Amino acid sequence: MKFNVTACFSLLLAATSGITFAQSAWPTKPIRLLVPQAPGGSNDIMARSVGQFIAERVGKQVVVDNRPGADGIIGTDIIARSSPDGYSILMASAAFVQNPAVRKVPYDPVKSFDWIGKLGNGPTVLTIGQSFAVKDVKDIVALAKAKPGHITMASAGGFQHFVSALFRSMSGADFTIVLYKGGFPAMIDVMGGQANLTIGSIVQSIPHIRSGKLKGIATGSLKRAATLPELPTIAESGVPGYDAGNWWALAVPAGTPAAILNRLNADIASWVKTPETQKRFATEGAEADLMTPEALRKAIPVEMAKWVKVAKDAGMKSE
Repeated sequence: MKFNVTACFSLLLAATSGITFAQSAWPTKPIRLLVPQAPGGSNDIMARSVGQFIAERVGKQVVVDNRPGADGIIGTDIIARSSPDGYSILMASAAFVQNPAVRKVPYDPVKSFDWIGKLGNGPTVLTIGQSFAVKDVKDIVALAKAKPGHITMASAGGFQHFVSALFRSMSGADFTIVLYKGGFPAMIDVMGGQANLTIGSIVQSIPHIRSGKLKGIATGSLKRAATLPELPTIAESGVPGYDAGNWWALAVPAGTPAAILNRLNADIASWVKTPETQKRFATEGAEADLMTPEALRKAIPVEMAKWVKVAKDAGMKSE
């Protein structure tokens, strides 16, 4: 039997061209951007902004899908089990690397995901409702020590669980951490006086501080926030060394084609550089911090190790 080299080469070329065409044609349908937290929080706010920009760039709808539960683990697992075809994206945040420090997760945080890139960082702020009659961090800590378990901290779990538990541990006060399904529901109860305080991202908190519904007490980074320079840091207000912030990045199921990762990384880099995003970051307290897929892949295990140590030192457990 004769072996037709020319015919085989033509078939191989056709197959290769088909693969190239399929990749270059992406996307051909709407893209799901899953937020593993409730609407209204900083992760949701960030997802809707970048999702709209990506939709305009790729010419297909980006549907923001909120799947809160289990401190973000439920939604994260949905993406880990999704097809690696570029149509399922996760809005990841600091909770992604913090959760494995206190509980077993149903996915491998390192091996189950590829990364599109990091968007930025979000400093935190401690806020109270207008009916909570305290002036500063020292007042809050003193009251919590005088009445153990009486002061309630509203938390969305995940990232807020960590920063709240760290504050409780480092201040030496006995706060009661009350878990909510999202950052916005937690803030609603603080505004209404059902909870005393919350530590959340400046991005989600600052509109309510400016409207007067929340009162800003102190920020959570080691240096004062540029958007709230009048507020002292928690570290300079009686809890030395306190430093906790959020971050946002986009992840996809492991095995997603590199061409899609690189294209989306270029898109989010363009989004960060737009005057609208720059203005929004400056106004809301976010800080741009772009990272390539490769750099972020290396950073994730380092971040995980950091929070394992924090959890151990603070005696944190899943709440």
